[in-house]
Amino acid sequence: MTDKARDGEYDDLLDAIVEGEGYYVECDAGHGWLPPRRVCPDCGSRELSETPLPDSGEVETYTTVSVATPAFAEDAPYVTAIVDFGPVRLTGVVRGTDEEPGPGFVVGVDVEETATEGERVVTFRPR
Repeated sequence: MTDKARDGEYDDLLDAIVEGEGYYVECDAGHGWLPPRRVCPDCGSRELSETPLPDSGEVETYTTVSVATPAFAEDAPYVTAIVDFGPVRLTGVVRGTDEEPGPGFVVGVDVEETATEGERVVTFRPR
């Protein structure tokens, strides 16, 4: 992994996922948000609590990246997906399957490094 400055709340979230304690923030009205923030964008509430991220989610949509930017050149081809975890959605890279991860494909969340630059990324693996 490259040495670089921490990206505050985002790196805190990645650390929590690695430790099996992924979370999102939720207001009293039930609005959930990622990345974590201090104010609910829906209702303006400042009363937010950390809520455990579900163990699995379902792919909503995905795309296969065959021609990547230089920062991901050695990772291509790879699949990027948006996964629904109930009140929140996460975007990440699908790994560990040769199956097409179409809508409804069930995955768990993790954090792994890219092959190109060793950057940490959210990853999804089949459940």
